[in-house]
Amino acid sequence: MLYEVLKSKIHMARVTNKQKDYEGSITIDESLAREAKLVLHEKVLVADVENGNRFNTYVIYGKKGEICINGAAANLVDIGDRLIIMAFGMTDKKDFTPTIIKVDENNKIIK
Repeated sequence: MLYEVLKSKIHMARVTNKQKDYEGSITIDESLAREAKLVLHEKVLVADVENGNRFNTYVIYGKKGEICINGAAANLVDIGDRLIIMAFGMTDKKDFTPTIIKVDENNKIIK
């Protein structure tokens, strides 16, 4: 049997920018995305902690500290909002452990 599980999560990332006039995606600091094992163009579920909005989009890599919501989803967030960014995957393991990255208010990884 296969199980759909949380594969990766970035917890409490701060929105640094939003751009409505873009084809759509979430731009994530490349080193942060790679640490969370998020790959380029991977589908993610984004939850805004401040207002409860949730939306699906895909990952593109950005500059250090950057978390930018692009396209129509930019209407669902405000700069400074805290986000939970989640990717899911399939596994046959019942005891799968996801990669969970917690960040501070500047989107730097908390060790």
